[in-house]
Amino acid sequence: MAAPVGDPMTVLLVAVGGGAGAVLRYLAGRHVRSYRSVPVATLTVNVLGCLLLGLLSGAALAPATFALLGTGFCGGLTTYSTFAVESVGLVRVRRPVTATAYAVVSVLAGTAAAWAGFALTS
Repeated sequence: MAAPVGDPMTVLLVAVGGGAGAVLRYLAGRHVRSYRSVPVATLTVNVLGCLLLGLLSGAALAPATFALLGTGFCGGLTTYSTFAVESVGLVRVRRPVTATAYAVVSVLAGTAAAWAGFALTS
């Protein structure tokens, strides 16, 4: 038996938040340029998304608010798949040091941002 989809209103909130986050990510990609092959736009939205999700996770939010902002907006804003493809792309164009630095900085900065956000609101 399939798992229930969930409350239709919660699904709508996640969709609206996800759409807004995805639009912001798209705009960042259009307006923030790479620096020396480093995909700055993806790094920026991922770290900011981690910070925001940390802030939201530490705050005492109603489930509907967290669905809209945490699951929806942060889920639409951040992108692991693009991060992974960009990392592989850097290796493919013979930039293994840049790829490694990008991956390490992304994970460490994202984790630190999430921790800091959580610490600020819990």
